[in-house]
Amino acid sequence: MTKSELKRVMVLEKWIDGRLAEQDVARILGISIRQAYRLKAKYRHGGAQAIAHGNRGRKPAHTLADSLKQRVMLLYQERYFGSNATHFAELLAEHENIHLSVSSVRRILLEGGLRPARLRRRPKAHRPRPRKPQAGMLWQIDASPYAWLEDRGPMLTLHGIIDDATGEVVAATFRPTETLEGYVTVMIEGLRRKGVPLALYSDQHSIFHPPKGKPTLEQELAGEPPSLSTFGQALADLGITHIEALSPQAKGRIERLWQTFQDRLVIELRLRNVCTMEEANRVLPELIAKHNRQFAVAPQNAEPAYRPLPETPLEHIFARRQYRRISGGQTFSWKGKCYMPKPVPGVPRWEAKSVVEVRVGMDGQVWLWDQGRAWPCVETQASQTPAPTTAKKEAAPASPRKPAANHPWRKPFSSKQLQRSTASG
Repeated sequence: MTKSELKRVMVLEKWIDGRLAEQDVARILGISIRQAYRLKAKYRHGGAQAIAHGNRGRKPAHTLADSLKQRVMLLYQERYFGSNATHFAELLAEHENIHLSVSSVRRILLEGGLRPARLRRRPKAHRPRPRKPQAGMLWQIDASPYAWLEDRGPMLTLHGIIDDATGEVVAATFRPTETLEGYVTVMIEGLRRKGVPLALYSDQHSIFHPPKGKPTLEQELAGEPPSLSTFGQALADLGITHIEALSPQAKGRIERLWQTFQDRLVIELRLRNVCTMEEANRVLPELIAKHNRQFAVAPQNAEPAYRPLPETPLEHIFARRQYRRISGGQTFSWKGKCYMPKPVPGVPRWEAKSVVEVRVGMDGQVWLWDQGRAWPCVETQASQTPAPTTAKKEAAPASPRKPAANHPWRKPFSSKQLQRSTASG
């Protein structure tokens, strides 16, 4: 019996012996007088055991069956290992038709020793930044290298963009490493789906900002613009304000996204038996749509802040830009190869030895950029590498050695030598 039940037995004994009145019993036990008479009758009929709770020692009617608990633990060990309690409960309802609360799933895993008790770390003091009021006011872009395919495939890097106002994943793609091509792919996909945002938040990676991009004090005083990377030049052409984060907490929205993906996306890829990067990119849109349905929120202002796309194709904007000199044969070189603009009727030839802008797309296609228009270029026959010959090459003549510093040719003329040369002249 519990302490409160023993107290009831002692008070009822004093009442039966006449040492307490019914009003005193009701006041001491904190019950009504009618309830006190009920307890007295129950005590006289069944003794002290009748005062104990009737469900003590009895299995609750709403408890989970042991067979169900064993099945849940077996499913976690065989298929869903590594998932947290919330995600595991969702997967059970989606794939196994087992509907349990998150607390029940967590309790089953803890009782079976399958999940350790979560240790709560002391939170750090970071001032939370409120969300932007409109969708399209700020995008956050980043990449996360992780074992997304576990031991079934190679290590991959997930590139992604999230909208700050809604938490919606705008675009994402897998690449072997963090590359410019991966960022350009997600950026072009997001621009085509939504439009041009007002600002972009990123880290200080050299893809977004070259190491020597910040101008010196002399360059600032001279009015020279800072040098931009390929990605930075594209953002400037689109009119997107680029903001660099000084710490991971500054772009915490997308950092929290990586934690969610590393906890959930790995399990989803495992259930679909994805083993290659191509398969992962094929199922990724379905998983991103599922994530957005569950975690995206409505913005404060329903009117989006996106701007329309420019007339220039995005492949021409997000391209590597170099400057080359046109030869007399209307050709220019790029990475050891010779290219020529495709002839177009009615278009004059480029002036020989003039400097032109060359843009190379992420797929290797080359264009000659002139006055806001891209001219496709083709590789000429001159850039083909000749077949190697087995004939022995003649030794090149030795280059003349540079005279030493004390050589008579390099000594300054004396006054007598100057007078002699003047007289002879």
